[in-house]
Amino acid sequence: MEHLNQLVTRLQLAGIPLRQGEPMLRHTSFQIGGPAAVMVFPETEEQVREVFHLTKEYRIRPILLGAGTNVLCPDEGLDTLILETRTGLQGLYCPAENEIEAESGVMLTRLATFAMEQGLSGLEFAHGIPGTVGGGVFMNAGAYGGELAQVITQVTVLYPDGRWAVLAADELDLGYRRSRFMEEDCLILSVRVRLTPGDKTTIRSEMNELMRRRRASQPLEFPSAGSTFKRPVGGYASALIDQAGLKGLTVGGAQVSPKHAGFVINRGGATCGDVLALMDQVRDKVLAHSGITLEPEVRILK
Repeated sequence: MEHLNQLVTRLQLAGIPLRQGEPMLRHTSFQIGGPAAVMVFPETEEQVREVFHLTKEYRIRPILLGAGTNVLCPDEGLDTLILETRTGLQGLYCPAENEIEAESGVMLTRLATFAMEQGLSGLEFAHGIPGTVGGGVFMNAGAYGGELAQVITQVTVLYPDGRWAVLAADELDLGYRRSRFMEEDCLILSVRVRLTPGDKTTIRSEMNELMRRRRASQPLEFPSAGSTFKRPVGGYASALIDQAGLKGLTVGGAQVSPKHAGFVINRGGATCGDVLALMDQVRDKVLAHSGITLEPEVRILK
């Protein structure tokens, strides 16, 4: 804790915005989570780099957070530093024909809309995914048959010792809801994607149709972290949960959505403990019913 206090002093002297005891429920789509010891909101890429470097100097491993749309935070809070990347990494431009580079704090919906405005197709699936580019790369986000692995050409990353590297797509170990970054201590700064020229009206129409399907099938009116479990081989988590008769199953303020069994929702006042207990029940009952073990897709912070 002494190192953390010293780090806070350095950050304050550097003029980098931060808050101590910041409730994580304000920064996650689940609207769940106790206070973080320190949460930092760097406003420029230079400040992001400085924070990341200082955490290495003080031997503190930060938790990196974009929009907080795929995470579950503990009720007791987090006794470490949270580095919020969304504020300071908002660059978005076209470096070459049919290519877009986006910094990791850019929302995926904004990236998809930007691509449409340039007359570029290939990111329609990302319109409506409620996360940042950095978070999307981290988990190889996807929907409706598309995923970022299909369009990424390179990712620029920063290491705690100040080194940075440009990694080609074939170096990223991208798979279903995974990447090398899940095991590697680095910060995603930006991603470059290569897209296909298309008609703006057609692209917009496809994006609107996918959003219509989301609203019709998903419980967007309640706080959640999106799909709670990964898709198992040869099936869908939502179908297995539904077949086990678990729609509407409730623990405290957490519930398996009656609208879409793949979502655990916060119906009001849900705690992290409620969600975890409900997930355990779902996993056990699905295993007993189908013989398939579900794996969490939501990232559980500790």
